Amino acid sequence: MTKTVQGLDGLRQLRSLTPARIGLSRAGSSIATREVLKFDRDHARARDAVHLPFDAKGVANQLAARGIRTVLVQSAAADRSIYLQRPDLGRRLDERSRRRLESHRTDSHRQADIAIVIADGLSSRAIHENAVAFLDLFLPLATARGWRWAPTTIASQARVAIADEIGEILAVRLSVILIGERPGLSASDSMGIYLTHGPRPGRTDAERNCISNIRPAGLSCREAAGQLDVLIASAFAMRLSGVHLKPGSMPASLSAGVAPAKGADGEHPGVGRPSK
Repeated sequence: MTKTVQGLDGLRQLRSLTPARIGLSRAGSSIATREVLKFDRDHARARDAVHLPFDAKGVANQLAARGIRTVLVQSAAADRSIYLQRPDLGRRLDERSRRRLESHRTDSHRQADIAIVIADGLSSRAIHENAVAFLDLFLPLATARGWRWAPTTIASQARVAIADEIGEILAVRLSVILIGERPGLSASDSMGIYLTHGPRPGRTDAERNCISNIRPAGLSCREAAGQLDVLIASAFAMRLSGVHLKPGSMPASLSAGVAPAKGADGEHPGVGRPSK
């Protein structure tokens, strides 16, 4: 009896530390009805996050109120159905968007350092709830560093690699994409950030760095902004990004304060984590 009580106390303590489904209660040989209903609820939330229409204009208006210029673009995936079936189309711009971006290209005498891209990805909800709040904290850090950024691009029906093409068109040194992460049954509001030094089509996931699980119940926007600030400074100093850019390889003056952050399923977001 004592061992059983200790086991239950340990299980309760473990469940308090994670939203993961562990120690589900049972009724006879089946899972308890309340656990089945919770699963159905969370599954519905995940589906809703994937299919929620992206309010790109709403995000642009919020940024405009802060004096931030934006450019709205669309991937080659014409609608959500095509986007979900053809990931390759979400990785490149449609022709009209490409022409629109080319008018914002910088020349070699006034090259911008960073292209910031905001993309719906697989969770528009994550972007609606986290992207502007994150930029409110990150952009002052970028300004203090003296970095210059191109007009912020807001991309619909987009995958991570679309930032490679955008960065190349805008002729920047580094691209940063804020994107809705694939919803799980414990988190449907998680935003991820991917950075790529020397962006151009054909870059691989091994050439990117990722900060994941940015949401109120995960990694805070403030912590994520600090981590991105150090990663970008290191990428510029070392002229690379990806698997060779991690806390152990950063210059000591830059790596201080870079703490590992847990991902949506409790894992640490690794460098070169698979993209959406």
